[in-house]
Amino acid sequence: MSVALATPLSEIVLSPGSAMTVSGLSWQHYQLFLAELGDSRATRLTYSDGSLEIRIPSKFHEIVNRLLSKIIFALAEELGLEIVDLGSTTWNREDLDKSIEPDSCFFIQNAGLVQGLNPEIPSNLAPDLVVEVDIASASDKKLPIYQALGVPELWLYSSGRVRILDLRNGEIRAVESSLAFSGILAEQLQDWIELRGTSTDLAVVKAVRQFVSAIT
Repeated sequence: MSVALATPLSEIVLSPGSAMTVSGLSWQHYQLFLAELGDSRATRLTYSDGSLEIRIPSKFHEIVNRLLSKIIFALAEELGLEIVDLGSTTWNREDLDKSIEPDSCFFIQNAGLVQGLNPEIPSNLAPDLVVEVDIASASDKKLPIYQALGVPELWLYSSGRVRILDLRNGEIRAVESSLAFSGILAEQLQDWIELRGTSTDLAVVKAVRQFVSAIT
């Protein structure tokens, strides 16, 4: 089955905070489109079972995404945990007919397995923690992809709230406490997000460090 678009994907212009979906794609079509778009792009891609979503993060999206990433780094440092940040790396799984580019992703428990500037990551090794920010599109269709990849924990920011999701055992459950960072609650993450509404990233990072120091 062939897929014809009036405009090549590389020439389609989306505004920040918007998304589009192309259906009826084979894995080979998706890989061709991925190569056509290249690495120097602002888009984030999600492919599953023949459907490709292309989205452009908005300014607000990136503020929240980067803030949560800074919180994760601060927690890892203060709790003495190793961490490897792979950002929005493309996770391709042809055997599952799925591919996704998270807003942010991290190896924490398995950080030692992906050290170095160009690590060889086994296809069956998934990030320990993923961040998704729902602005341009909902993450409903993405959660099963992360489950299929084997991601255990996802922090989801949607409609002004941050939730911690446990994706293990074939379920999607909102939980109170982080799996990667013992004792860190979704409620506390929300407080730090709200602090950013009246302050800066650095103020939030300082608050994270003070909080961990007080409980350890």
